[in-house]
Order: sequence, then structure tokens, then C-alpha cells
Amino acid sequence: MFIAAVTTGARNGFGVFVLPMSEEFEWNRTTISVAAGIGWLMNGVTQPFIGHLFDKFNSRKVVLISLLIAGLATAGLSLTFHYLFLVFLFSFVLSTAMSGASIGTLGPLLARWFVKRRTFVLGLVASGTSIGGLILIPFSAYLVELFSWRASWIALGAIVIFLALPLGFLFIRNSPAQMGLLPDGDPEPPTDGTAAPPARRRGMFEVDQWRQSFRSPPIWNLSAAYTVCGVTVGIISIHFVPYAQEQVGVSLRMAGLIFGILTGLNVMGAIGGGWLADRFGRKNVLGTVYAVRGIAYLVLIGGLLSIDAIFPGGGEVGYGGVSAAADPSGPFRVDKFTIPFIGSPGVASLWFFAILAGFSWIASVPITTSLTAEVYGLRALATISGISFLCHQVGAFVSIILAGLLYDWTGSYLLPFALAGSLLVPASIAAYTINEKKYSVRYQTVQAGVAAD
Repeated sequence: MFIAAVTTGARNGFGVFVLPMSEEFEWNRTTISVAAGIGWLMNGVTQPFIGHLFDKFNSRKVVLISLLIAGLATAGLSLTFHYLFLVFLFSFVLSTAMSGASIGTLGPLLARWFVKRRTFVLGLVASGTSIGGLILIPFSAYLVELFSWRASWIALGAIVIFLALPLGFLFIRNSPAQMGLLPDGDPEPPTDGTAAPPARRRGMFEVDQWRQSFRSPPIWNLSAAYTVCGVTVGIISIHFVPYAQEQVGVSLRMAGLIFGILTGLNVMGAIGGGWLADRFGRKNVLGTVYAVRGIAYLVLIGGLLSIDAIFPGGGEVGYGGVSAAADPSGPFRVDKFTIPFIGSPGVASLWFFAILAGFSWIASVPITTSLTAEVYGLRALATISGISFLCHQVGAFVSIILAGLLYDWTGSYLLPFALAGSLLVPASIAAYTINEKKYSVRYQTVQAGVAAD
């Protein structure tokens, strides 16, 4: 949980660095978006390969080596002097290391340890990313304003190296068997022959090789929905803070705080979503998560269309690079107003988006991992999850770069946010239509076969 907090929290704080780094090096929004987008893509491309190493070899070493490289690369970003240096260190080195030290590998590791409350436990570790965002993103913004963006990168890297790495070294183990246990902490059965481990049911689509999973429908539903998840998470992770600063007009510290609150609320979303999924079925809760996120995007787009977004300062249109006096008698002109204790409609939309998105942001991760484990088994879980995560990161890659291009073209985030939000409708449908009771081993009443753990 702590490892997930400091690694993902540091990466998701990249949006805090967009404006200060762009101003120092005179990069436009597309330029820095390409660097960020390549990073998300590389994180996805390398995830299946790291997952394969995880499945076949020593998973503990995979996590620890990845943590060391991630910490050094994060601190090394403070030395950025050229765009290609940023691309190499962030987009390739750090993003590859993140494949071995994030919930993409920590989830399959925990799936070995827990069965009875698997989704709840996966929700706990996923909530670590939320806690990391809640603390590290505002912390990063504070350091940028107090010192510089270089000092902030050093601090984030030091946290990974001096806190997360030693913690992983002391406590991570490959499997319960290394501690003489069965999953869920159950003791080993007696060795005198009086008892034998119960036969484990084998699911309809359980596989021994990851390639076999693509012959069945659930992986396509899950991967398609996960691609949209990447689209809607990636674009906000990189562009939310710049949008809040430039188009809504809040300070960097306030934008970082709101985004930190968004990620902090993931704690309740991830744990609550896991708790609900353990009781009411994975696919129903997963579909609802995407639907709630869709509503959050509607709120955000509403803020973009508010009086403060269309008429910055209450009097001029600064849209698409065109500035013209607003006609007070025009059909879209309304009196400027504020919402008590929150502020203008644009600022209010940031807070309401943070609340709704916060409950649905990371909740999709443990549910997707748990459902994948119950349909396809544990033998190739890290590899299969890595492939699904690749789809997630491809979606993020496209949305991050497209948002930068459209912003430079139109001067607004309206179009990219609207496109991303609209995709949540088919994502929700894809999740709801998974026939969980037929495919998941949880609902097997007649064994399709037995397997030894």
C-alpha cells in the first residue's frame, strides 16, 4: 500500500510540473504532452513483459529492483536540461520501472495471498495510490512554489529510495508458502495424512498460458473498458492542473490541493468498491464505477461552459486564441455569480468533479484485477493483467497527446474533455454485459475441473 502510494503518487503529480517546466524551457502544451504520453505508453508496453518475469521468476526481486530504478529516475528529473533528457528519463526509464513497482504487479502479488476477500484487499493496495496523490501532489506543488520544480523532483525520488525500498526489502515475499502459510493466512494442513488440501475448482476459462485468454469474451470486454479508463484517467492526470490554473484561474497550490483531494477520495472509492464487489458481483460495481465517472465528466464540461470559462474575468471571450468583447445582451450572456463557500461555477465544477471522480478513479483497478483472476486463474495473471494494463496505457497515451494538440489548436480543454467523457458510456455497457455468473469461478456449482495450487 505504501509502495503504491509513493510510486504512483509521484508519477501522477506530473501535472504539477507542466507549467513551470514549460515556462523555463519554452515548451508548448503539445511538446510536454508528448513526453508525458510516451511515458504512459511505455508503462503499458513494458507491463506485460515485466508481468511475465513476475509470473516466471522471483517477483520480490522484480519489485525491489524496479523501486530502486524508479527512485533514482525520479530524483534525476531534477537535472533536466533538454527535452530529449526528459523523454529518456521520464518516458522510458521511470515509466519502465513503474511497470514493476506499481499496482500492475502488486495486485497479482496480493492475489496469491488472499482469496476470500481478494477484491477488498486489492482495493486497499489501490487506495495507496490515492493516499499518495492526496499527500504528494499538494506537497509537490508546495515545494515548486516554495523552492523550485527541481527540488520537488529530488524530494519525490528520495521518498521512494529511502522509505519505500527498505520497506519492500523487509516485508515483501513471493508467496504465502515462503512463510509456511496458505492464502488468507490459513495454516498448512497436517502432514500426518489426516487431512489433505481441498481440491480447487477450475473456472470455465481458466488458463495456463496467457495467449489462451484471448479466445474468450471477458478479456475483450475488460480490456475495452480498461482502455477507456486509461483515456479518462491519463488526460486528467496531466491536464487537470494546467486547466485549473489557466482556464479557471486558481493558483498552482489550490489546483494541486483539489487534484490531491480527488486522488485522496480514491481511498474510499477503492476500498468501498472492493467491499461492494465482494458482495454484489464484480461486473455490476465495475459498470457503475464507469457510469459515475461519466457523470463527473459532465460536471467538468459544465464548468468549461460556465460564465467564467466562456467569459474570463466576466467580460471577454478568450476562446480558441480569439479575444473579443462579450456582448452583454448576447444569448449566452448571464450575470456573474458565485456559489457560497466554493466560488465561481468554474471553481465549483473542479470541486464537484474531484468528489465524483475521486470515488470512481481507482475503484476500477482492484475490481478488474479480481474479476480477471476469477475468470482466468492465477498462473498467468500478472501477464494477462499486464496486457489489459497496456490497453489502459494506450488509451492514456492517446488522450494525453490529443488533449495537448487540441489545446494548442483551440485554446481550450472543452473538446478533449468532452471526447474522453463520452467514451465512458460504452465502457460502462461493456462492463455490465460481462456474464460473470457463467464465467467466474466464484459462481461455479459444478466443477469444470480441478487444479492444484
